[in-house]
Amino acid sequence: MHVADFVSGSFAGACGVAVGYPLDTVKVRIQTQRQFTGVWQCIVATFSKEGVHGFFKGMTLPLATISMTSSVVFGTYRNCLQCLSQWRRAGCGPNTKPEVFLSGMAAGVAQMSVMSPGDIVKVRLQCQTASTRGGTGLTKPRYRGPVHCLLSIVKEDGLRGLYRGALPLMLRDATSFSTYFLTYATIREWLTENGDHRPSWGGVMLAGGASGVVGWTLATPMDVVKARLQMDGMQELRRYRGIFHCVTETETTNPKPH
Repeated sequence: MHVADFVSGSFAGACGVAVGYPLDTVKVRIQTQRQFTGVWQCIVATFSKEGVHGFFKGMTLPLATISMTSSVVFGTYRNCLQCLSQWRRAGCGPNTKPEVFLSGMAAGVAQMSVMSPGDIVKVRLQCQTASTRGGTGLTKPRYRGPVHCLLSIVKEDGLRGLYRGALPLMLRDATSFSTYFLTYATIREWLTENGDHRPSWGGVMLAGGASGVVGWTLATPMDVVKARLQMDGMQELRRYRGIFHCVTETETTNPKPH
């Protein structure tokens, strides 16, 4: 793996976490809690009860581990591309679209192994709506921070608890990364002028934005299932028996309030 891929991927991932985290918190809360009925209502309720801090709960761990997850994703992607290219034609010429798709899928599957523990901590902290601002009659938050949340999950459910929702996470990322890299490569190719090796900055931004939209559109159903399985049991009551039960329950009912 080239050092430039690792550095640029880590930096881009950190920027993505910092910029998108507030809306990610809103997304997770709407997916898992019935008290939030829409994006704007969730934003207003979160800000009025928890302030700006409420939108950034659990962000420390994703920022701390972004280098590791980025190295897994981009390292797996590049090495798979190289292996597929060598297997097909001894490494000559550009990669085909199927090779890009399969390499992106492999990158998403590989990321699950290192991302799952941090992701369940992130989701649980994001959905912890108890506020510590002012007054003494407020509900005390269950988790004091990322480390306390991590240790609490291990204490209650063992190491296996850190991988609750790992299967839908793997399915989500395999779908997301395969379509993301394929869409990105295709749009970059369309926007590259004849004779150029790469498109303009505007073309890169357009390709990245469109790829994100396509990837998340296809990944959202599994993202909902993942978040609900990760939250299941936080209040001791277990609702879902597994991924398939969660899918069927999600199709017929809304989540109960936590």
